[in-house]
This record gives sequence, structure tokens and C-alpha cells, in this order.
Amino acid sequence: MQRVHRFVLALAKLMAVLGGAVLTALILIICISIIGRTTNSFLHSDLIQGIAPGMAQSLIDMGIGAIRGDFELVESGMAFCIFAFLPLCQVTSGHAAVDIFTNFLPRGANRFLIFLAEALFATALVVIAIQLDAGMARKLRSGETTLLLQFPVWWSYAASLVGAVAAAAAGVYMALVRGIELLTGRLIVANAVGADH
Repeated sequence: MQRVHRFVLALAKLMAVLGGAVLTALILIICISIIGRTTNSFLHSDLIQGIAPGMAQSLIDMGIGAIRGDFELVESGMAFCIFAFLPLCQVTSGHAAVDIFTNFLPRGANRFLIFLAEALFATALVVIAIQLDAGMARKLRSGETTLLLQFPVWWSYAASLVGAVAAAAAGVYMALVRGIELLTGRLIVANAVGADH
């Protein structure tokens, strides 16, 4: 079981690293776009147009401004990031838990509630992955593209589907682990990483 857990954890960490890389790229895109948009507005201002209209126009002609389609890139990339971080959150029990009442329950009742929560998470993640796959197939058939960049919409669905499938697999794995823990009464995977409130 430890080998399987190490594999699932490694997959979850890989997805989180990919999500982090995409999120970093999106942050850079947003920052560069904001700087470009602000600079472009400044170049169009009466002050700069009065002082150095030729230089301002040259810089505008060079393309200084917002990144074209920045919101399309952010929208597509964020969907992937969200799904990429879910597997690690699932495997490390990183979801927030409000346990005001459960602290007073016996250990067996708590294990049952943990199993129930994991089973519900797994079910939701599997349904999301299935629906995302169906949505991607529809977008692929329709040939829909984004407005400005004209890249196929199904690309972002496909990227998100990779994370959704990894999250669903991690969810099913954790539900099985918690089920085994419930039946055997022994702890297989520690549940101490989550944010308890």
C-alpha cells in the first residue's frame, strides 16, 4: 500500500508543480499586460503627446500595450490550475475541516465521517471529470474558438481534463484508503495536513 501511496502522492505533486508553473506564467502575463496597458494609456496622454508625440507614437507603433487576448489565456489557464492543485489537496487531506462537533465523537464515528467525506469528494470529482470530458467532446465537434486569439476552446478543456482525471483518481484512491481504515481500524494515511477550524 505504501508503494501505491508514494505513486499517487508523486503524481499529485507533479500536477501541483505543473499547476504552479502555469499559474506563474499567468501572473507574468497579467503583470506584463497591466504594465503595457498603463504605459499605452500614458503614451496617449495629453502630457506625453504634448512633450514627445513622435516618440510616443513610435512606442505605440512598436506594440506597447496590453497583451492581446490576455483574459482568454488567464481564463483557460486558471481552469487548468484549479484542477492541477486538487489531487495534492485530496491526497494530503488539505481541505478545510470544521470539526466543532466531531471532536466529541468516538474515533469510529470520526473514521466513518472521514470515509463519507472522501467518498463524496471522489464521487463529485469523478462526475466532474466525466462532464468535462463530455464538454470537451462537444467543443471539439463544434470547432469553437476564442474570440481574439482564435485558438480552439477544446484545448483548455483538454488541459483541465488532465487535472480532473488526476483529481478523480486521487479522490477514488483516498476513498478506498479511508474505507480500508474504517474496516480495519488502523491508520494508513495520516489525516493531519488539512486546515482544521
